[in-house]
This record gives sequence, C-alpha cells and structure tokens, in this order.
Amino acid sequence: MARDQSDHVQVAQRALCELLTQHAGIELVATLTANDDAYEDIDAEVAFVVGGDGAILRACRWFGTTQIPILGVNLGRLGFLADLSQEALPEILDELANRKFEVISHLMFECHHRKALGGSECYLGLNETALLSAASLSLIDVELAINGDPVTTYSGDGLIISTPVGSTAHNLSAGGPILRQDLRAFVVTPICPHTLTVRPIVDRADAEYQITAPSVPEGVMLVIDGQIKVPFESGDVVTIRQANVSFQLVRVEGHRFYHTLHRKLGWDGQPRYQRGRIERGTADD
Repeated sequence: MARDQSDHVQVAQRALCELLTQHAGIELVATLTANDDAYEDIDAEVAFVVGGDGAILRACRWFGTTQIPILGVNLGRLGFLADLSQEALPEILDELANRKFEVISHLMFECHHRKALGGSECYLGLNETALLSAASLSLIDVELAINGDPVTTYSGDGLIISTPVGSTAHNLSAGGPILRQDLRAFVVTPICPHTLTVRPIVDRADAEYQITAPSVPEGVMLVIDGQIKVPFESGDVVTIRQANVSFQLVRVEGHRFYHTLHRKLGWDGQPRYQRGRIERGTADD
C-alpha cells in the first residue's frame, strides 16, 4: 500500500513489489495506490505500508472495520510504527514467509462529533483526538466528562485525548506521558493549560470521554490523527470511545518497545562526558 504520490514513495513501492514477487514463499495479492477510491476486502495476511507513521494512520482508517495486519516500511523521519527500513526488507522476508512474526492489537477509537446546528460525523482514529484553539489564537475553555461525570474545565490552547500508540505523537510534545503501545487506556493531556495544577491523566479504554465548549471563538478546530481537520463551534459535542476494531501491527522477531524508544528518542542515559569519567573511575565524589 503506497497512496503517497511522492516520487521516492512510488519508487520504493515498485522495488518492494518486485522483491515480493521474486520470493517463492510470498504471494502478492494486491497493490493499493491513490488511484483506489474505496477499499474492498482483500484476503491477505500482511499489508506492507510504504511511507511513514502518517501513511499507517491513513491505512488503518482506510481499512475501516476490516483491519489487515500492517508492516510499515519507513521512508519518513521518526517512524515509531513504521520502524522497518527499506534496506532491512530482504533480510526479514524469509521470516515473514515462515510466519516468524507476531501481530499485536492496539487500541483504536471512534470520535463522534455532534454539531450544535444539526448533523453529526463519526471518525475512526488511531493516535488522538485534539481540540485546538488553532486559528482563533485565543484561550479556550474545554469541559471534559468521563462516563458522564464532570472532570474539570481546561483553560488553555486545547485538549488531547490520546491512545497509547498516539502517546509518542502530539501528546508527548504537549508534555503527556509515554504509554506502552499495547495498553488499553486513554491519556488526557491539556495543551498549555492556564492553571499549572492541571496535569495529564490516564484512564480506562472502556470509558466514554465527552468534550464540550459552550463558548468558543471562530477558528477552533477538531483534529483527528493530525490529518482530519473540521471546524468546532460553540455547543458542539465530541464523544470519544474505543472502537470495535483494533489496529493490527506486525512485529518481526527482535523488536523491543524500550529499544525503539531508545533509538527514536535518543535516550543515551547519562551525559556522554559524565559516563566516560565514571567508566575511567574518575567521577567526582
């Protein structure tokens, strides 16, 4: 699957197709590009998604209620989900053909947007729902209720409700915690809260989260996975709950969650100069 029309993505997609068709233990049953307007059920064990994490977000939403396990081929920058490099593909094809991989289920969510002026929309997402002050350039008051119980009113630049997969995305940059990707929970993180005692919270995946904002200026946006952007108006109601489907991620042997964080976030532990002094036995008392 390579729906990005960028030259480097299309070149990588053609190279991958050639690699797969040449392998005796693998059958390539379909190739999906931007020319495919609608998804039809495909009998496949693994979907290779060429691009980056954004391509995976688009792919799992496109698959809808029929999720195919996804193996991401990273052509992007960070790649928490698409962490397999194009150069490493030939080395793992035998493992795939012999089914030496695991499929891990991850929480997805449904975001229901009921509009004050009538009508509603429902979106499927993997990373997060965010209500942002955006073009309003104003402080906004966002009310949160969990399972019908009022939690608080957040005054600031917005609010993020993230899955564990999305915890290393917008949630992380807003100061929220990192959650293991296979946890069943949501994390609620305010963006630049005006009240310093308001901190991120983690709650159950089977709870229902409702966001309202009785009075918002023009320009406030509801954003799903950083890709779907719709205006949010006073009196609109947003409800987030776990979806009936899960994102299926293929992990080859040797993958470790904290090793990925170490590589992607540059966790080197102690500063290099201090670590070197300790190793030489010359650290200060």
